Amino acid sequence: MHELIAVAIITILAVISPGADFAMVTRNSYLYGRRAGLLAATGIALGVQVHVMYTMLGVGLLIAKSPSLFVAIKLVGAVYLVYIGYQTFCARAVVTAELSSQPTLSKAASLRSGFMTNAFNPKTTLFVLSTYTQVVHVDTPMTMQLAYGLFMSFAHWFWFSLVALFFSDSRLRASMLRCQGVLNKLIGTVLVALGVMLACIPTTH
Repeated sequence: MHELIAVAIITILAVISPGADFAMVTRNSYLYGRRAGLLAATGIALGVQVHVMYTMLGVGLLIAKSPSLFVAIKLVGAVYLVYIGYQTFCARAVVTAELSSQPTLSKAASLRSGFMTNAFNPKTTLFVLSTYTQVVHVDTPMTMQLAYGLFMSFAHWFWFSLVALFFSDSRLRASMLRCQGVLNKLIGTVLVALGVMLACIPTTH
């Protein structure tokens, strides 16, 4: 029971702390609408499973002991965030009276944006690794370990779906779109800054 409570508390705190996932869902929701935001949230949840699976398979220990592999993962994630951030920063504002006439993002691209942001996020790597190595015991049943992983994904999906629903609200989104020139630059700057910060995470973990 203590292990379950510890996993739940750590997961909730990790999920609600602002970061790259939050910025990506916000970006998709206000620029492209509710579907793009919710699919990004789903992609994030799937990305969490990548971290859970390689940790349970033992690859997580290799990452924990191999600074070069950890650097490679975080650099891929950092480059992706900087790229998306740059695109957002430089995007032309397209203000129209009708939300339905705003540009859309394909289902695959929406899902991929969330998945890539999380799967290559060293913050999530450290979160999952630390949870499974410091909280979960070696004698914890495999079914329970799988359940913890599913809970982590569900918590991410639930929280970021709420974020997507909030920022895709028609009234709020319309207000944000009227200021999209400024918001694009703000969100783009945040994504680039997060990418740079993630790239600078020490390899000693």
